[in-house]
Amino acid sequence: MDLIPVSRPSLGEEELASVKTVFDSGWLGLGAQVLEFEQALQKFLGAKHAVCTNTGTTALHLALDALGVKAGDEVIVPSFTFVATIQAITATGATPVFCEIHADDLNMDVGDVRKKITKKTKVILPVHYRGIPCDMDEINALAQKNKLRVIEDAAHAFGSSYRQKKIGSFGDIACFSFDPIKNITCGEGGAVVFQDDSLLEKIQQKRILGIDKDTWSRYRNERSWFYDVVTQGYRYHMSNISAAVGLVQLKKFDRMNQRKIDVAKRYDAAFEKLEDVTLLRNNGYRDIGLFVYILKIKSRRNELMETLGRRGVASGIHYIPSHVFTYYKKDGVHLPVTEQIYNQILTLPLFPDITDLEVDQVIDAVISGCNSR
Repeated sequence: MDLIPVSRPSLGEEELASVKTVFDSGWLGLGAQVLEFEQALQKFLGAKHAVCTNTGTTALHLALDALGVKAGDEVIVPSFTFVATIQAITATGATPVFCEIHADDLNMDVGDVRKKITKKTKVILPVHYRGIPCDMDEINALAQKNKLRVIEDAAHAFGSSYRQKKIGSFGDIACFSFDPIKNITCGEGGAVVFQDDSLLEKIQQKRILGIDKDTWSRYRNERSWFYDVVTQGYRYHMSNISAAVGLVQLKKFDRMNQRKIDVAKRYDAAFEKLEDVTLLRNNGYRDIGLFVYILKIKSRRNELMETLGRRGVASGIHYIPSHVFTYYKKDGVHLPVTEQIYNQILTLPLFPDITDLEVDQVIDAVISGCNSR
């Protein structure tokens, strides 16, 4: 029996045709398509600057590095995120300070952040979990009061809005991911999005090995024979191949996102009266770029996962809290809400090309699985 996957990218002939134009040009790396994609992102998000990278993880690392985060600094971040968020912090030498989440939407608990600010704190790093925005008014006010910077991990939240403004159109820095299962995909890719003119040259240089002036020649599908290296940099640039895919995906975003929201609403209606299930707060999915669909299962979650698998429905867990991993364990770190949530969450199939029959199969499997335990 073929399993209905948790996630699957929506790709077709248009993306192939777009990539072919890159192949035909002979310029596969950082070039004109990347510039075009960056400009399209700026327009879509209402942002002043977008610098595309090869992954969402490197986008976060670039953002932290550009703000001068270094060894001895602390970054307050939810433990409840994919470990890539945390690896970006530790790559700078800084220390992640793990904070709690709210049980109803699984986003950053600002009250707990407030308790964990020290003289070493440099950045607050909220994660817009599932695409549901964090309380950015409260986070930004707390940051300003304590002279801190805010970097938003918006890997889940491409297309989401907060108070009628797109994530990425305001604040310090927002970082997006365009990996195979995100709201749009480039195959692999990411973006650092910001409004501060003073950061543009620094982030562009750091993205490509600290080289000065080379970005603009590459945007013209050219290489300058002479260049200087002016700062520590990384090989983090996006390729024209990835950008070509992203340009097509961006045009499809509204349709793909609406399909996911329609499916999520069907799931909500089917599951809201199940005794063993709690729905997460979702604001009616208004102005949301929805990433994944997650339930809280009050008891025997793993048993339900096994039942779903036998019925041809894959499921997952997003995520194992980072503070329990060997590399990040610290004596005394205890996050009771996060730890309880980890034992309850269950991710169900949600992707733009899921069929109505597959949705019916998922719903039937969950209801039967809950009622038979």
